Amino acid sequence: MAKKLWQPSEERVRSSHMFRFMNGVNEKHGQSFAAYDDLYQWSVQNIPDFWAAMWDFADIRASRPYDRVVDDPYRLPGARWFEGAELNFAENLLRFRDDRTALIFHGEDREHRTLTYAELYDEVARVARSLRGLDIRPGDRVAGFMPNMPETIVAMLAAVSLGATWSSCSPDFGIKGVLDRFGQIRPRVLFTADGYAFKGKAFDSLGRVSEILEDLPSIEKVVVVPYIEKNPDTGRVPNAVGYEEFRSGENGLEIDFEQLPADHPLYIMFTSGTTGLPKCMVQSSSGILANQMKELMLHTDLKRDDTIFYFTTCGWMMWNWLTCSLAVGSSLVLFDGNPFHPHPGALWEMAQDEGISIFGTSAGYLGALQNAGVTPGKSYDLSRLKAVLSTGSPLSVEGFEYVYREIKADLQLSSISGGSDINGCFAGGNPIGPVYAGELQCRCLGMKVEAWDETGKPVINRQGELVCTAAAPSMPICFWDDPDGGKYHAAYFDVYPGVWRHGDFIEINDRGGVVIYGRSDATLNPGGVRIGTAEIYRQVESMDEIEDSLVIGQDWKNDVRVVLFVKMAEGVEFTDELAARIKKLIRENASPRHVPAKILPVPDVPYTLNMKKVELAVKKAVEGKAVLNRDALRNPEVLDYYANLQALQED
Repeated sequence: MAKKLWQPSEERVRSSHMFRFMNGVNEKHGQSFAAYDDLYQWSVQNIPDFWAAMWDFADIRASRPYDRVVDDPYRLPGARWFEGAELNFAENLLRFRDDRTALIFHGEDREHRTLTYAELYDEVARVARSLRGLDIRPGDRVAGFMPNMPETIVAMLAAVSLGATWSSCSPDFGIKGVLDRFGQIRPRVLFTADGYAFKGKAFDSLGRVSEILEDLPSIEKVVVVPYIEKNPDTGRVPNAVGYEEFRSGENGLEIDFEQLPADHPLYIMFTSGTTGLPKCMVQSSSGILANQMKELMLHTDLKRDDTIFYFTTCGWMMWNWLTCSLAVGSSLVLFDGNPFHPHPGALWEMAQDEGISIFGTSAGYLGALQNAGVTPGKSYDLSRLKAVLSTGSPLSVEGFEYVYREIKADLQLSSISGGSDINGCFAGGNPIGPVYAGELQCRCLGMKVEAWDETGKPVINRQGELVCTAAAPSMPICFWDDPDGGKYHAAYFDVYPGVWRHGDFIEINDRGGVVIYGRSDATLNPGGVRIGTAEIYRQVESMDEIEDSLVIGQDWKNDVRVVLFVKMAEGVEFTDELAARIKKLIRENASPRHVPAKILPVPDVPYTLNMKKVELAVKKAVEGKAVLNRDALRNPEVLDYYANLQALQED
């Protein structure tokens, strides 16, 4: 039985958006829900009614109302949402024009800046005027190769206000990684900074941009934002113009928001691209807005007086998710750089100074904090902090306990799980319910999520495939350059026709909690029994001697054997005695089937640029297969080490 770590007070429950939303549903639909589970079941059994209620609760601004919420919620793919509505995503995010703080920017060793909602609107209006001067129209693509800074949000909102479709990459992507993405969607305008900072060092971006342009002829204009230097040399970049020169010099402009159909393409998001050319997922303005407002308002309890932060780059969907907080009128904290620079507590010092109330990060960051012995709750004033969000990979039981022990005892710890595919979550937080160690609190409202066994039957209290048996508005409307829908269908619907198979291995328990066990395509099958890699990580990474680890299933003698790679903590030597202790820990706390046949020390663990372990890429390297798109990795050179491990050719 999982340990309960937190229970919201009655006062906190009654003041939450979730409680107010539930009462609204009760009143309108003649219900008497008093708990989340009842509301959840209603939301997935009455999908049109739920999303209609969410549309009204979020006060989504549309110049023309929808004729119906959804034509058929069980047509997957292809359900049509909010047909007849006309709206503009940027108009919804720029509904506030007052002197409250909209954006707070912190960059490594850079000037700290803020923008009010009035200033943000003015900036967007000036950039939008200049984009209109380039004849940017609905359906054109505008791209960002930018750090997580205010001008990135300004550029996105300006482009979207005209009906352009936005896409972005983090500036630490390599040239091939950028071309693999932007080369497919052919943007007309590129926003870039002159560089970015990481671990106290400045990195140039303009040299790479000039090379990118050689193979990206669709780019008509490059807008260069000064970041590393006050007056960067744009002469080496064809068709480049400085940001100050580009944006209109007029003040007091009004934005002419293009009113667009509900399914108008808003974002093009990319898969990680570690197993092939990145897939380009096209997402709609109404679908993203409705779903992200649901997650921010109901599941995160975000309010106007909150200050929200998420540690993310512009190449990860959490940037898009964070940006939507503007529609609530909250203050957003943007950070660019290394979270441990200049010291391990840097982000918590920022949380103290800015009064952050909602702090979002990755499970990997929380694990690194724990390993470094950082105690934020003792070192900083976190009195305003009410929630910590964690995603990117499963958060271990020890990670949960660390947050409550060393960060703050009275907060909502929301481990959340979804993906760029839906620009949101399948499972996440519930501000009116308890938190149990190692569990996501709930399946998200309106998301008909189940765990299916090998026969395609739903199971409770057992591991299975994460599936979604009904449509949700933020699911892609299509994949780019996929006229017959074949790529889209193959990505999610080939295994279970008409049902979204997400590729995660999960367990839903009888109280509604969810445990994530890792990617199902990386699931281990020793002796034909499915095992999630997260079960092994939970044990191994609780050991002080281990800094990081990675697990694969190696095909061996007509079976699969479990291989565990461990990166040792600084100053610790790998020994047979340590390997024996690791096996004992796994056997006792997981099962004998989880015990690795091989445990090998490695110098590093490969990650994507969005800080996700790449088990499949390592498996390919071990098998001597080519790993495509190494530019999608943060440290691709380490794969060469795995490809030459003689120990994996032996019994």
